[in-house]
Amino acid sequence: MSIRTERLGGVLKRDLGEILQREYQPVGTFITVTKVLMTDDLSIARVYLSVFAPGRDEKAIYSHLDEHIDEIRHTLAGKIRHQVRKIPELHFYVDDTAEYVNKIEKLFDKVDQQPKAPTEDEED
Repeated sequence: MSIRTERLGGVLKRDLGEILQREYQPVGTFITVTKVLMTDDLSIARVYLSVFAPGRDEKAIYSHLDEHIDEIRHTLAGKIRHQVRKIPELHFYVDDTAEYVNKIEKLFDKVDQQPKAPTEDEED
């Protein structure tokens, strides 16, 4: 990634986070923009979201965002129009980093709980 793509990704992360939390976050849920990856030509932004929605279907929240993607892009355009020539196309993805971390931690816990086999030094 170039410095330009990283910088624009950071701007989009901040601005999209504000837009989603202010206008598209249902009551009782919490949407966080965790990462934004830009293509080299700055035409597509892959936006990774973490959704905390106790008692709600996360897929419904993602589909709600997909239905309003044009409105979100238009609102974003109002914020960044002086920084880019063309407003990037937005693609939302599930950020499963937290699930991955939990899975790895459980594997480490299993390894720690298993009895260790005696080594050759301990047998003597």
